[in-house]
Amino acid sequence: MPLDFTQNLVLENSRVRLRPLETADFEELKAIAFDPAIWQFTITRADDALSLAAYVTAAEQARQAGQRYPFVIIDRASGRLAGSTSYYTIDLDNQKLSIGYTWMGTDFQRTGLNRAAKHLLLGYAFDQLGCERVELETDSRNHKSQTAMRRMGATEEGTLRSHRVLQDGYRRDTVIFSILRPEWHELRRTTFAEYNV
Repeated sequence: MPLDFTQNLVLENSRVRLRPLETADFEELKAIAFDPAIWQFTITRADDALSLAAYVTAAEQARQAGQRYPFVIIDRASGRLAGSTSYYTIDLDNQKLSIGYTWMGTDFQRTGLNRAAKHLLLGYAFDQLGCERVELETDSRNHKSQTAMRRMGATEEGTLRSHRVLQDGYRRDTVIFSILRPEWHELRRTTFAEYNV
């Protein structure tokens, strides 16, 4: 099934709700985005009003162009916006896509919210979009992100050297992880079992 970029896709489980990122989210995102530490290893940054507005605009434009599907992450316990994540590099002819552009406010990090969001995104990618492969990538210096990817069962495939330019001009090495369809069936039963209600 193709990904319909015009559809307002909403995904939720017991812990988190994902819905499309909208311009109207700007004010609530301001409350969590203005921490420079969140953006240390990211390609773009949104730690002030101007850069956050540019981030939201770019995300919406990428969705309209069929290049990226950005979501806001909502903590169901509090009802608060916790951050954002996206599908991107969507290549359904080859049954694969990437999950990334993920960031969360400091209060929501290490709470299990990210794993709950990944459960929804992986499930939709494999079960509804027919993916055989989902990729995740991170800065080689971002050990916290790499640890999180390993903990959720993704396989580290290697490092792409001098792969992406960050907002400060630094050329980062990118570590690539992946999950394949047969692996997802096992991870759903084990690593993500708490969300399979």
